[in-house]
Amino acid sequence: MNRKIIAYNFVLTEAFEKLDDTFDVEIFEGINPKTDSNFLKALQEAEGIVGLALPVDKELLDRAPNLKIVANNSTGYNNLSIEEMTKCGVMGTHTPGVLEDTTADAIFGILLAAARRIPELDHFVKAGDWKQHLTTEQYAVDVHHKTLGIIGMGKIGSIIAKRGHFGFDMNILYHNRTRNLEAEEKYHAAYCDLDTLLKESDFVCLMTPLTPETENLIGEREFKLMKKSCIFVNGSRGKTVDEKALIEALRTNEIHGAALDVYPTEPIKPDHPLLQFANVVTTPHIGSSTYETELKMAMLAVENLLAGLTGKRPKNLINTDVLN
Repeated sequence: MNRKIIAYNFVLTEAFEKLDDTFDVEIFEGINPKTDSNFLKALQEAEGIVGLALPVDKELLDRAPNLKIVANNSTGYNNLSIEEMTKCGVMGTHTPGVLEDTTADAIFGILLAAARRIPELDHFVKAGDWKQHLTTEQYAVDVHHKTLGIIGMGKIGSIIAKRGHFGFDMNILYHNRTRNLEAEEKYHAAYCDLDTLLKESDFVCLMTPLTPETENLIGEREFKLMKKSCIFVNGSRGKTVDEKALIEALRTNEIHGAALDVYPTEPIKPDHPLLQFANVVTTPHIGSSTYETELKMAMLAVENLLAGLTGKRPKNLINTDVLN
């Protein structure tokens, strides 16, 4: 009998050709992994898991006695309890270095869409309401030569800074745990404390990973520090923002608008208050969602999986201590 692999929310692509006939792949999409009986049964035999956003905790690990590796099909891995996996001798991998440019395109795209009111005015035209010149109330705001504040100047943040600096002659401010000297040299980015960034930026772009320190990083106090003309952009994780505070800031015109690709609960519910604001651009977590990038990520995830199952060191191993 072939060795069993679980594919969880993993889009079938050419990546599966790498598994050929050596493995028995069982596919699960849109299920509750804590209660689905077929999934729980497959866990008992599975040696590998490849996929997206599966919570791998002690409870799951206790149900998977043969598990050797979990190959996350994403850069982030906050869904993996790395400490528990290491205790159980289970490798964890991710797919870094693939989606940075694609995600930067998407986040800068929603920034532009919010500033120029593109979704709102697209609907205006398609609804047949364009019968005369726009009123001043329908005017948008410029992006070029404005100040872009980036919270989290990692790889994606740096590429967003590059687009802003070279493409739109923007002034770049940034706040990060450590100085990014390369971004300072290449994009004339100025390092500053968080409060200064919030007060001086025309666009505040949040790109931090989700950690205990960054959860609810932006809340009522931070929105009050922003300019009333500021557009807030979140391309990090939904829980880095106090959602109630964001809704209140929009309701009271504390900020001019927002562009969001991530939410605390995904998918966001159709009756969610954020969806009632015309000045909020909402996209369904599309950062890396191009065919080219998703295929590269899937191929890398499968490569990591195969390495771990054939006695090799996966290229993108997170918990390196597991091999000691």
